[in-house]
Amino acid sequence: MQNAEVARRRDEAISRGVGMMTQIYADRALNAEVWDIEGNRYIDFAAGIAVVNTGHCHPKVMAAVTEQMSRFTHTCHQVLPYENYIRLAERLNAAVPGDFQKKTIFVTTGAEACENAVKIARIATGRNAVIAFGGGFHGRTFMGMSLTGKVEPYKKGFGAMMPDVFHVPFPMGPHGISTEDSMKGIEKLFKADLDPARVAAIIFEPVQGEGGFYEAPTDLIRAIRALCDKHGIVMIADEVQTGFARTGNLFAMQMHGVAADLTTMAKGLAGGLPLAAVTGKAELMDAANPGGLGGTYAGNPLGIAASHAVLDVIEEEQLCSRANELGSRLKQRLESIRSTTPEISDIRGPGFMVAVEFANPSNKEPDAGFTGRVRMEALKRGLILLTCGVYGNVVRFLAPITIPDAHFAEAMDILEEAVAAARQG
Repeated sequence: MQNAEVARRRDEAISRGVGMMTQIYADRALNAEVWDIEGNRYIDFAAGIAVVNTGHCHPKVMAAVTEQMSRFTHTCHQVLPYENYIRLAERLNAAVPGDFQKKTIFVTTGAEACENAVKIARIATGRNAVIAFGGGFHGRTFMGMSLTGKVEPYKKGFGAMMPDVFHVPFPMGPHGISTEDSMKGIEKLFKADLDPARVAAIIFEPVQGEGGFYEAPTDLIRAIRALCDKHGIVMIADEVQTGFARTGNLFAMQMHGVAADLTTMAKGLAGGLPLAAVTGKAELMDAANPGGLGGTYAGNPLGIAASHAVLDVIEEEQLCSRANELGSRLKQRLESIRSTTPEISDIRGPGFMVAVEFANPSNKEPDAGFTGRVRMEALKRGLILLTCGVYGNVVRFLAPITIPDAHFAEAMDILEEAVAAARQG
């Protein structure tokens, strides 16, 4: 088979609404390497968008899934429950930040986790309104789209969004938006459009993923916490992309010493199998009546087994420390590249959740064209990169945290070559 031929078949068979970042059709993968159907080898700095933090086909994860497959693949926990589902909930209840009793529900996707967090906040408070942030991403369902602070491509053409969802600016240093601006946005909202007594929840990403890897400053998170406490609002931390060692902590909120009331998670939770969760204060999690939460595939046994293995690997291989080490090395290399690349306007991100932002050196405007050239030049040389950001001018680095040093070094050389080639052309 050839990539071009499969791409032609794909265009005829699959909705064009499903976007494509590459025309590389994967055949096999191991840790941070991927081979396509033509036998070409790539270094993967996407990791399925921060999903395989423990690497493709980690032997411990594969063994756990294989063992579970030999027992059963599905019963629906609401019909025939299974012990490892409960045990994983116990582990997450202990691991998620917050010195209070917690409970957990499992679902299948990050969008579902965010949807359910809003459901829980609404039923627990008896309120409807939700505040989210510009640039945030919370999924492609209607509530997920409504919460997401980016029109193209997520909202465009899909009609009216869900009611009672409001957006305020998110701090973006390179674009002159501060914590003060964000809090003034909420204050203005409360004065002009929204009684705080109607607000069920404020949802935010500790580090915006699709929005460009802008990190929520600690003073913003503390201010949101104080505001939620003052008005009886549920604070939701969307850790779908930041969770499971990516930021150098199991959860990004640990960096700030502030606990959310509800935490959503998915992506890195199960090492490539579809699993998501909401963990939060027990009294909030118990607000819904039996049957109000859940789903047919929620907490699938294979995903549960994989997640236990992922948590073991993170601890045994010290992946939080490894993320900090790799992120530091990546930033150092990017700073070296910046010395000859005036298009680099910012380098940021905690742990191994690092981004580089590009702007036109002459007018400082975001340069999506240059960013796209960097991605494509890297791809030509065998390095898979992802772009993101409200302006499309950010490259985000999401390699498996288990990447071997030799492959990391190889990727850094390719990156430098790609940036130089993009400048030439």
